[in-house]
Amino acid sequence: MPITILAELREEWQDAWQSAWYRKRVIGGLALVIVILSLFPLFFQTIEKRSGYLLADPLLGWLHPHNVSIAIFVVIWAVTLLGILRAAQDPYMFLTFVWAYILLSVMRTLAITLVPLDPPVGLVGLVDPISNFFYGEKFVTRDLFFSGHTSTVFLIFLCLPGKMDRRLALIGTVAVGYLLLVQHVHYTMDVLGAFVFGWLAFWMARRTVVRPEDRM
Repeated sequence: MPITILAELREEWQDAWQSAWYRKRVIGGLALVIVILSLFPLFFQTIEKRSGYLLADPLLGWLHPHNVSIAIFVVIWAVTLLGILRAAQDPYMFLTFVWAYILLSVMRTLAITLVPLDPPVGLVGLVDPISNFFYGEKFVTRDLFFSGHTSTVFLIFLCLPGKMDRRLALIGTVAVGYLLLVQHVHYTMDVLGAFVFGWLAFWMARRTVVRPEDRM
């Protein structure tokens, strides 16, 4: 990256950080993310012990289960790395994603708690060493409604500013949702719900925490 671009980015971050409004929201948001991620293993291991409902899913009945963990892993983390790169270039995109992710995590925790489901028939265990780190020692199969992988990638798509980046991220989101169904990791409604709740978390973050008119 040219030195002039790095200088511009440093100046942009310095300007944002000089705002008390920005500092409070970044520090508070990152603190909440740390708390959420530290509590995730306990939550997921707890819900894994309960029983739920087994749903009839015509689409899953049509899709023969295959292990596509590698493809899912590659797509998710390719989009994630793109999001990290762009967030490093835009302090307000970073702030938007942090708070939207907090809201998304709260929504997902409540949804999983209120909608107890048993894993789909034919589920093939998803191997994602990075994401699975936050699930605890035992492999989790009952974190179903709604899909965390799909909703997080979709959230990155919503936060990205560039048209080409958004196209790539949207394709990645659709690919992740479809591949999760191929692996029978989620029900169809889990994947579709991820789009709804991902958009809702983004919308709430933009209108409550990261309002454009509050920028300094």
